[in-house]
Amino acid sequence: MRGPAALLPALALAACQGGEGAEGTPADGGGSPAAAAADVQAEAVNTVFIEEMTWTEIRDAIDAGMTTVILPTAGTEQNGPHMVMGKHRYIIDEASDRIARELGNALVAPAVTYVPEGEVDPPSGHMRYAGTITLPNEFFMKLVEYAARSFRAHGFTDIVFIGDSGGNQRGMEAVAAMLNDEWGGDGATVHFIGDYYANNGFRDWLMEQGETEETIGRHAGISDTSILLYVEPRHIRQDQLAPGGGFENSGVSGDPTRASAEYGRVGMDMRVEAAVRQIRAATGSM
Repeated sequence: MRGPAALLPALALAACQGGEGAEGTPADGGGSPAAAAADVQAEAVNTVFIEEMTWTEIRDAIDAGMTTVILPTAGTEQNGPHMVMGKHRYIIDEASDRIARELGNALVAPAVTYVPEGEVDPPSGHMRYAGTITLPNEFFMKLVEYAARSFRAHGFTDIVFIGDSGGNQRGMEAVAAMLNDEWGGDGATVHFIGDYYANNGFRDWLMEQGETEETIGRHAGISDTSILLYVEPRHIRQDQLAPGGGFENSGVSGDPTRASAEYGRVGMDMRVEAAVRQIRAATGSM
């Protein structure tokens, strides 16, 4: 293992060793509750997610060189009758975990699930569908701005914005440019990683498999349905899969019946690879 996968379990290992006797055996006997708790702790800290760590573990990780932080953003929006509202978050959680571990020096902040999704009155965009939550772009931008300011204050030097939905891309890009202009490279740099969402090659790959623009669609079609089938299949309502969602104004564009977990595995791999490649280029760590 390398990076966070190697560093964080080591923190728990040190705690475990503190309870051992002179010969390296548990001071209170094998199989004790204390030993079992130590095993649980060792497993629990094998994480790159900030919300699963204590502040002292985060401090020690930064001191040890984990100075990149990923801020994932994901809309809470309708995805037709076959796919849950939290699709983007489940996908970005998996992707962020893999990206951070591949980079080897990154942690992942809690995902932002409130993003621009349309107007409230009258409802527009995804806001026309029950359950969608929107945030005006100026407030979304302020949220990610102050997340970035927080990261810089704690010692992160590379702040990475990655979004799994379309409505938040421009806002993140604008905040990254604004903060970089203000900071001038002093203390931290913000990187907007747009290739993850818009330049990952997955759509072209699906076309090479014989899919068409019509079957792939633009929302809740083959692409996202396949990736969620791969990541969290329990969140797909199999009995509701239908071309175009099965009825007018279903919220589906494309034919999700053609989705597959194998398509999803490839799509996830391509998104992660695109993000890692762009991050390494942006941070000079190729």
